[in-house]
Amino acid sequence: MAKLYFRYGAMGSSKTANAIMVRFNYIERGQKCIMLKPRLDTRDGERIVASRSGLTAQCYYMEEIDSLDLSGLDCIIVDEAQFLTKAQVEKLTYIVDEMDIPVIAYGLRADFRGELFEGSTWLMAWADSIEEIKTVCWCGKKATYNARLLGGKVIKTGEQIVLGGNESYVALCRKHWKSGQTTPDNKGE
Repeated sequence: MAKLYFRYGAMGSSKTANAIMVRFNYIERGQKCIMLKPRLDTRDGERIVASRSGLTAQCYYMEEIDSLDLSGLDCIIVDEAQFLTKAQVEKLTYIVDEMDIPVIAYGLRADFRGELFEGSTWLMAWADSIEEIKTVCWCGKKATYNARLLGGKVIKTGEQIVLGGNESYVALCRKHWKSGQTTPDNKGE
């Protein structure tokens, strides 16, 4: 019986590396597996998923799901699942329930303001299994917040979706997200 899995974590928690390794493990065992990402994620190029550690994999766009032949698949892996719409998450539940194909979705739970993304909201509501992929703040506590940086300072206003990496975001614990302290030497706001 297939399940919908949501594996979430703060930025830098190796979500994408984990997704690529899960894909590799399926393929290494002779099973059929595809990777998807939302079309708006253009950071790594067309039809590529890339981790900060250097791992890469080919992918399709989630927006193409209805035109793909999913028959015979053993698993579908979705990266950057926080950017999915409610309808796309509902489509994943259909694939799991009606086609009996497991779906493993990876993404952020919340944005830089501490608010849920649309995709994450519905994955939290509908996933059969929810797992946190942990990472740490500079202080050693568990990092649960994705702080957006501008000029090296934490900002908490602006558009929800601004693509970026280490130059734009840092994972912090709640205390340091609230204070804006990004390093031991930086006293924050």
